[in-house]
Amino acid sequence: MRRAFVFAVISAVFITAIRVPAASADTDSVIAATYNELSISPPSIGAISICHGFGCKFREELALTGADRATLARLLGGGAASAAAERRAIGAAGAWFDRRIGPIAGTVGHVARANSEYMFDKRQMDCIDSSRNTTSLLLVLAQLKLLRHHTVAEPEARGFLLDGRGPHATAVLVENANGTKWSVDSWTRAYGQAPEIMPLALWMTLN
Repeated sequence: MRRAFVFAVISAVFITAIRVPAASADTDSVIAATYNELSISPPSIGAISICHGFGCKFREELALTGADRATLARLLGGGAASAAAERRAIGAAGAWFDRRIGPIAGTVGHVARANSEYMFDKRQMDCIDSSRNTTSLLLVLAQLKLLRHHTVAEPEARGFLLDGRGPHATAVLVENANGTKWSVDSWTRAYGQAPEIMPLALWMTLN
């Protein structure tokens, strides 16, 4: 069973590993790379499909209310001054989002870095779930025109066992001013915590 799990995760991560230069990472390509293979509806300002239970095995729909959109606007408003400030605001939005979806998806109290020990626990999320959910949040922020300094890119992946590292995927942003890619990784954080945001080049070197 463990071997089957590893194979499933590797297959899913390979799907996410197709990379597009920042200049050509338009919304259509991000949506295709993020949702098509898992047959998930892309997010809108009215609804987001939430993945959980490993490999998006379970899905719930979050209906975004006017109050939700107002909260996101308030959180992102604090990041208008600079790209660095916007990343901090995105982190705050990610923490709010995790708490918002927890009661709906049954993921309240999920652990950081959930591994194969949790693969049959629908309350947990692997990196496929978390990278999709985070990308969905980022796309909604873009649709609401709340991102001033970044563009949403396709999820990216590292580690394919051949290099001694387990496979892992993350959501990605591109800084508009200089093209730097940033990892927005919520899998490494426990319930209600801000995602870990760092340069993608650094993220790629980690275990």
